[in-house]
Formats: sequence, C-alpha cells, structure tokens
Amino acid sequence: MEIETRIEMGMEWGEVVMGMGTGTLGASSAGQCTPHRSWGSPHLPQPCPAVQLEELRVVLGTGGFGRVELVRAQLFALKRIRKDQVVRTRQQEHMRTERRVLARSHSAPTRRFFGSFRDAQHIYLLLEFCQGGELWTKLRERCFEEPLAVFCSACVVEGLEYLHGHGIVYRDLKPENLMLDQLGYVKLVDFGFAKELERGEKTFSFCGTPEYLAPEMLCHEGHDFAVDFWMLGILVFEMLVGRPPFHSTDPQKIYSRILDGIFSFPAFLSEAACSLIAKLCRRRPGQRLGNTASGIRGIKKHRWFGGWAAARLWAGSPGPRAGSPPSPGARCPGWNATAPPPAFRPCAPSAPRSPGSARSPAP
Repeated sequence: MEIETRIEMGMEWGEVVMGMGTGTLGASSAGQCTPHRSWGSPHLPQPCPAVQLEELRVVLGTGGFGRVELVRAQLFALKRIRKDQVVRTRQQEHMRTERRVLARSHSAPTRRFFGSFRDAQHIYLLLEFCQGGELWTKLRERCFEEPLAVFCSACVVEGLEYLHGHGIVYRDLKPENLMLDQLGYVKLVDFGFAKELERGEKTFSFCGTPEYLAPEMLCHEGHDFAVDFWMLGILVFEMLVGRPPFHSTDPQKIYSRILDGIFSFPAFLSEAACSLIAKLCRRRPGQRLGNTASGIRGIKKHRWFGGWAAARLWAGSPGPRAGSPPSPGARCPGWNATAPPPAFRPCAPSAPRSPGSARSPAP
C-alpha cells in the first residue's frame, strides 16, 4: 500500500492510515480533541468510538509539517491540516468548502467522508482509505492502453456528473487527485478547489494546476462547470500519451500555449480519442462537449466510450459500487456494481515524464 504526505501551497496534507479504537481523538498530551459543533458531522455515520492519536506508533513517513503513522485495525485515511499554514496562505474558505463538499458527496466515484475534528493545532478529516494509491503513480511509470483510459475516464465522468448535479464544480481534475480503491475503481479526492455554483452563475477565482487550467480561467472571464470538461480532455490526453498537451517547466509558457490552443496528437492515438479530446478542449466554453444542450450525456454517447469498459460500467441498475457500505443517497446513476475494472496493462509512452513530485497548484 502507498501512503504519502504531500506538501501543497505551504499546507500539510498528511494522510494517516488509522483504525477504530477506544478513547478520545487527541493530538498531544496537552489536551484532547473533541468534535466541534461547526466541524462535527452529526448527520453523517460517525466512526465512533474514536482513537487516541498518541496510540499511532508505527511511523510510515515524515513530511515538512508532520508525519504519517499506522495503527492496526479497520483502516481509514486521516487528513491532518495545520491551522497556522491554512491561515498563513489564506486558505480558510477553501478549507471550509472542502469539508462542506465532502459532507454533501455520497456517491461511489467520490471518496467517502466520515467526520471532522479539530484541536488547537490541526484540523482532521476522516476519510475512506483508497489502498490502490494515486492514479498518478501508475501514470508516472507508463501511459495507459486505450481500454484502461476509457474505463478510468468513465469513472471520472460519473463523478463529475454527480458533482455537477449537486451544484459543485470540481476545478482540480488531474491524475494526482484520482485514487484507486481496492477493486481498481477510480475515485475523485481532494475537494480543496471545489466551488458551489448555481446554474448560470460564474466565479472568477484563479486556482488549479497550470497544465490543466482552462482558457477562461487564464483570461479572468469567469468560469463555470465547463472548466471540468476542459480538464477532462487534458486528463484523457495525459493518460494516453503520458504527458499533458500543454507542458513546459515554465508556467508562463504553459499559459501561453493554452491560450494559443494549438497542440498535436501523436500518430498512435485513435481517431475516436482525438475527436473526444478536441471536442472537450474547445476554446469557447459554450461549444465544449458536456456543456452543450445534450449536457454530460453527450460525453457518454461519444464513440470513444463505445467499448465494453464504459458500457459495462454504465449498464445495469443504479447502485453503489460492489463492496461499498450501504448509505442513503450513495446511489450514482448508471454505476454498475458488476462491472470489473480492466487490468493495468500500460504501453510505452511517447514522451517520458520528468521525475519529481506532483505539480503545484496555480497561485
């Protein structure tokens, strides 16, 4: 299993695998942490009784602001965020939005949320443990064969359909924010940049990952749900090719290439894949596939998703993924519990990715 601590925008996003035990959640011997009224989740199933953080003795790794530890019991992921770093980087609203979006998301393609706690130094989010790790780690090795990319993209489309149906624009779609559960299904995680929008409303904040930013975000024209479809096109390209279509070590060059809107398709890509990417990455948001009159159904009906991988995922009666704990509202339209994910059989990339850590979000 892979556990990691990521440092993004100066904040600690520590993933701690933890289990259920007895006692009260506490971060230090100086005091105990109890669920706060504004951060607790009384309307959600709570993983109580809680666990003493002092009991987490096995260190799996360390980061700039904390460490990752393991307990032996039922596994969860504990996301630990330092309050001073949140305040210093002025990310309080992003933090509140992430917690609120997590509490509203009850679908198979999104990571399950069990509750939140805080003490004097940290905020804690108790989340589903996705033991398959990040999709990014698979993609760093090699790009994906088309059937696998179709399946992963179909999982992402289901997640976006659910979020958009609940008035949430994701805004940070990239391989680093996609994780695999124990069966190989892809889940959307990390809702720090998510935004709650009404239909017809636009937001003007500038956030995301440079290679994935939509042109309307760079031009400060205001953006809405259409940015997720642009990012989906970039994601499909990266899964198939091994790199984003607009890439450079200099973010300003990336932005210039995005605004120019010119990129080429490798010869090995199928015509259907090129068609889908081109329609998702149209410069004008109103012409973008998924943002037209047909909505997200237009993406599902595209011929690239005509194979067995997506068809079996979307076929059958609605219901949560096999193995998911039953939960009211956990149903996701078209999610087929009997569809097995294809095995990872990566092909050789046309252009190897440069080694290094995950890309930093845009300021």
